[in-house]
Amino acid sequence: MRDLTQGSEAKLIFKFAVPLIIGNLLQQFYNIIDSIIVGKYLGTEALAAVGASFPIFYTLIAFIIGIGSGATIVISQYFGARDHEKVKQAIGTIYLFMFGAGIVLTIVGISFSRQIFSLLNIGEEVLPYALTYFNIYMIGMVGFFGFNGTSSVLRGLGDSRTPLLFLAIATVTNVLLDLLFIIVFEWGVAGAAWATVIAQTGAFITAVIYLNRRDHLIHFSLPRFKFDPYTFRQSVRIGLPTGFQQTFVALGMLALIRIINNFDTATLAAYVAASRIDALAAMPAMNLASALSAFVGQNLGAQKIERIRRGVWATQKMAWAISLIVMLVVIMWGEWLIGLFDNNPEVIRQGHEYLIIVSSFYIVFSSMFVMHGMLRGAGDTLIPMFITLISLWLIRIPFAWFLSGHMGESGIWWSIPSGWVVGLAGTWLYYLSGRWKTKGVTK
Repeated sequence: MRDLTQGSEAKLIFKFAVPLIIGNLLQQFYNIIDSIIVGKYLGTEALAAVGASFPIFYTLIAFIIGIGSGATIVISQYFGARDHEKVKQAIGTIYLFMFGAGIVLTIVGISFSRQIFSLLNIGEEVLPYALTYFNIYMIGMVGFFGFNGTSSVLRGLGDSRTPLLFLAIATVTNVLLDLLFIIVFEWGVAGAAWATVIAQTGAFITAVIYLNRRDHLIHFSLPRFKFDPYTFRQSVRIGLPTGFQQTFVALGMLALIRIINNFDTATLAAYVAASRIDALAAMPAMNLASALSAFVGQNLGAQKIERIRRGVWATQKMAWAISLIVMLVVIMWGEWLIGLFDNNPEVIRQGHEYLIIVSSFYIVFSSMFVMHGMLRGAGDTLIPMFITLISLWLIRIPFAWFLSGHMGESGIWWSIPSGWVVGLAGTWLYYLSGRWKTKGVTK
């Protein structure tokens, strides 16, 4: 656990963010390796199927993850106010909520998977792979929420190193099981899905054993957990807008997939490969934003407003520097990176085109995400939700539909940064209004 209310703002945020960045880079490296193994050994159709499954999965979990983020902020603010009893209540409440949600989503996802894929107009050559992968993946929902819930609780307490340990275990296990199930056992896309389910559930069990032996605030005991209605209402108040925001972002991803599916399988495979690299490139900015959220939560609980402003500016400068470096790397070696996933020349061409267009706006994306992280940490999530919805549903998706009809697949790629520009402008203006200072949960 770490007190973020004292000391150099830049150093604290950077030190907190480094384990998050390393951990999420591991996660994204796994996603990339997973896609490379699937693409190289199982073919373009299998790669497209795994990629098409992710937006559906993300749509189902987005709302729950949003509520969980609200609990993280509640925990960080109570911890900053030194109210440990409230911290324990919030921990028990979020675990019970996550487990219940995991069971419900497993049933819903498997029951309606075929109907969901049909709405996306997935090609017949891709559909069987997608259904197999998705249905197995959904079996691991309880382990997934347990793993991510534990990481969220620890981040709220200022601990970003311990989740890195668990994530490293999950990543290494996942890659090894991928190689075993796909190459040795020849289980196809089912092997990739089972590898993820086993790795995430195993990492969660490892985390429970570890924390029960070491930490006095987080003692995992399901029978002893109590659901506290007041704490849950506070988590919902903060997390509900984020939950809606994440859900509509996920639906936007589905809408984008639907537009992409108007083209051929190569375009979908190119999008999957390029978006894997894109997600890896975005990780540093997103994790700096997460670190800033914990920093803002604790400092708002301690009523240190000027310290928050200094932290925001320090985080922005770090995000800009990293984004510039990442942009240059992606532009220079983008074609080679896409070629790691698929040897199809058309996949490589379209994927490289995506990376050149989108990476040119990484600095805009990083600035937008840092401001989102700041406002989440303050517990002010409603207006940012509306800004995100506007940038996505009034800018990105209409642009993708319109431009793709005139420019082909490149029109879809241009729609992505257009939404970022609008999102950054709206978020900065709201931050300057200062209304976020009144949104804390502590008195």
